[in-house]
Amino acid sequence: MAYLKPGWITRRVFNPLAMKLNAFGTATLVVRGRTSGEERTVPVIAVELDGARYLVSTRGESDWVRNVRAAGRVELRRKGASESLTAVELPVEERPPILTAYRAKAGREVEGYFKKLPDPADHPVFRLE
Repeated sequence: MAYLKPGWITRRVFNPLAMKLNAFGTATLVVRGRTSGEERTVPVIAVELDGARYLVSTRGESDWVRNVRAAGRVELRRKGASESLTAVELPVEERPPILTAYRAKAGREVEGYFKKLPDPADHPVFRLE
């Protein structure tokens, strides 16, 4: 599986700011580490489509994706509110409409990831319940 590793500035500057400020429609995804059991956080943009919410990994097989698969449960924090949710991964054939909706919501900032990883199989998608 493909993975586009974020650079130092993204990990150390942009991600912490995005989570603190809820910038660009981001929320903070909190998930237990699959080996450490410690809380891990990463900014995400949840997208709604047909009454359901989804998380999309623009960078592919990231650590947060592997942690969500192992844990099955996540927490989303945004503007002081917190939700505990079950995350169900979608099969590849169900991903295209969610990826299209995500790209429309997230904007041009994510287009480079989809150019480098054009196959829907490279972008894990989770439905939040």
